[in-house]
Amino acid sequence: MAIEIADTWFEWRRVDDDITLIWEPAVAPLLRCNIWHVRGNERDLLVDTGLGMASLRTAARELFDKPLTAVATHTHYDHVGGLHEFEDRIVHRAEAAIAAEGGATGWLFAAEFDDDLVRALNNAGYELPERLFTALPAADYDPHAYRVPPAPASRLVDEGDIVDIGRRRFEVLHLPGHSPGSIGLWEAASGTLFSGDAIYDGPLLYDTSDADLAAYVRTMERLRELPVRVVHGGHDPSFGRDRLLEIVDRYLALWQG
Repeated sequence: MAIEIADTWFEWRRVDDDITLIWEPAVAPLLRCNIWHVRGNERDLLVDTGLGMASLRTAARELFDKPLTAVATHTHYDHVGGLHEFEDRIVHRAEAAIAAEGGATGWLFAAEFDDDLVRALNNAGYELPERLFTALPAADYDPHAYRVPPAPASRLVDEGDIVDIGRRRFEVLHLPGHSPGSIGLWEAASGTLFSGDAIYDGPLLYDTSDADLAAYVRTMERLRELPVRVVHGGHDPSFGRDRLLEIVDRYLALWQG
């Protein structure tokens, strides 16, 4: 069966005066990462960069009218496929080697997932389609040749470091569990958290090869105490504090029950 060629690969919408959500509609929900563009005075911030099947930098050039700092909330391939396109790249030091090496070949088809990962996805509530895309970015694009290019960090961060874009300053929160170097970006002044895959309003993955359930429990307990107003996650819709408490309490009951 011939597969459709997408007219445009990325779509976006303004969330507020500073924040724009970018996504890849032809990517299956499991891999459809939220890409967050945040306007600052001196430079802008890009939180995650998507799967990288097409050029984010080219497609969204009208948004990217200032120097950009690209932050990887973690290095799973659906979040760092486009990281190499940006010169200023921030990664937690626990996952620096993964970003520098690149990789992740062949993961656009369910048949390429190993049995343990399929089991973890099914246990979380995900069903894998045969292919994890519904269209291609170009007629000559070969999805079997997909890989994440190396993207060595220009800056490594740890807990408590600050990402300052002028007028907006975000504190790095180390939120391990989903992966060893998962981070969030926390702006206390506005109560805004960019959480990556540490928490989002969908089935959380905690049973994969690089997950750590004990660390995830500590991360959830920490998030429960954070005075958030809004959470912009790595997948699925944004949500407020009441919904955060519901998600946290549900998973803590599951994991500790």
